[in-house]
Amino acid sequence: MTARKQQLLKAHRRSKRLFLIAFVIALVAAGFLLGWWLVPVLLALAWVAHEAWFADHLFYRASDDYQYHFPEDAAQQAVNLDAGVLRLSESLAPGETLVLELEVKATWLGRWLDPYVELDDDRQDFERGVNGRRYLNLSGQAALGDNTLTVRGRHCTLSSSGTLWVMSNPDYAQQRVMVIAPHADDAELAAFGLYSRCAEASIVTLTQGEIEAEVFQRLGLDKAQAARLKGRLRSWDSLSIPLWGGVQASRCVQLGYYCLQLPAMAEEPDTSFGSRESGENDVRSVRRHNPLKLPGDVDGAPTWINLVGDIQRLLEHFQPEVVVTPHPELDPHSDHVASTRALLEAIAASTWKPSTLLMYANHLHDNDRWPMGPAGGGITLPPAIEPLPSDRLWSPWLSADVQLDKAMALAMEHDLQGSLGFKRQLRRVIQQVLAGRRWPVTGSNEFFRKAVRRHELFWVRDLSD
Repeated sequence: MTARKQQLLKAHRRSKRLFLIAFVIALVAAGFLLGWWLVPVLLALAWVAHEAWFADHLFYRASDDYQYHFPEDAAQQAVNLDAGVLRLSESLAPGETLVLELEVKATWLGRWLDPYVELDDDRQDFERGVNGRRYLNLSGQAALGDNTLTVRGRHCTLSSSGTLWVMSNPDYAQQRVMVIAPHADDAELAAFGLYSRCAEASIVTLTQGEIEAEVFQRLGLDKAQAARLKGRLRSWDSLSIPLWGGVQASRCVQLGYYCLQLPAMAEEPDTSFGSRESGENDVRSVRRHNPLKLPGDVDGAPTWINLVGDIQRLLEHFQPEVVVTPHPELDPHSDHVASTRALLEAIAASTWKPSTLLMYANHLHDNDRWPMGPAGGGITLPPAIEPLPSDRLWSPWLSADVQLDKAMALAMEHDLQGSLGFKRQLRRVIQQVLAGRRWPVTGSNEFFRKAVRRHELFWVRDLSD
C-alpha cells in the first residue's frame, strides 16, 4: 500500500471516529430526553443506513473534479446535448477510443441511489452525490458518428456541452503481447479480452499468491500448510486458466515469488525475502511446469536481482512488442507498483526492447468500487483527483460472448471462489433493497461486477521515443 493510500485511509478513519463520537453523544441525549427504549432502535436504523449508503470506501469528495490531461496529439471537439442526443460540432476524427468530458451533477435522489448515464444500450455509473467533471467512455458507440447517440442522466443532470476526446491506436492484439501479472487473476481481470484475441500472447505471473489462506485451514491444515496449498493452487491457476483464452501453457510462466514481499526485495536487491506465511524460501517449488529455465532457477532465492533477471530473460525469449503491466501511479497495491518497477529495470538491461507499455489498474487509491455500477456496463475513467501523466488511452470493446468467457475465467480462479460472509451478504441485501444495486449471477466476488465489462481500459506509454 502506498503512502498516499495510507494517508487517505487514516483521514477516512479519523472522520469516521469523530462521527461515531458525535453519534454516541446524540444517542445518550435521546435516551435521556425520549426514553432508553429508543436507543437500540436508533442503533439498528443507523447501522442499516450505514450499510446502505455510507459503507463505500470513497476517499475524496464527490464534488471533486477528475483531473485528466491527454496528449497534445489527441483530437478534441466541442459537443452539445440536444434533447438527449449528443451532437458533434465537426466530423469525427479517426480513432477507436472515445472519451466524453462533461459536468455531472446528482439530483436529490442521486444522493441515495447511484447516479448513472445511459448511452443507448450502455450504462455508466458515478458516485452518489457527484457534482463535478467526469469522463464517459464512448468507445464502440457507432451511433456517435451519425449524431444519433442518446445520452441521458438518471438521478443526475448533465451539462449541455462538453468535450469529446478521440485517441487513435493500432490494434495491439495484432502484435506480440506479454502480460505482467503480479498475482494469479490479475491478467484475467485486466486483459482477458485483449490476450484472448492475440495470436502471440505470453503471461508472466510474479508471485504465488499464498497469503490470506484461512479458508484452507478448515481442511485441518495449520497456517503454513494452508498457505503452501493456496500458493500451489494459485500458481496452477496462473498456468492453466489462460488456456481458456487461447494462450498455450508453453507461453505461461510462474515465477514463484512471495506475496507482499516485492517492495522489500526492491529495497534490498541481494536479500532473500521468503513467504510471510508459508515458511518457504525457494521459488522453485512452483516452477516445475515452466516452459524454460530462468536465472532464478539456479539457487531459487527470492531476491530482486533474480526477479529482474527472470523478467529480462523472458523479454528476450518471447520478444514482445507490447507489455501489459500495472499503472504505477493509479494502482496502489504495493506488489503491483513493484512489478512495473521490476519490468522497467528488466527492459533497461535487456537486449530486447518492447515498443509500448499498456498499463492497467485493478485497484485504486481513492475508490474501491470503481468501475462503479453493474457488470456488463462500460468503464468510465477512474477518479484522478491528482493529475496523472498525459498518457494516451486505449479501450477495446468486448462482445457479450467475450464478457461471458471472461466471467468464466474468473470463476476458475481459486481466490475468487467461495461465498460471501454473512455480514457482506446482508449488506448486499440492504443495498439492493434501499440503494437499488445489483450484482451478477456469475460469481459473488466483487471482481465479477467490476471486471466483466464491455470495455477494457489501458493507458498507453510509448517506449520507442
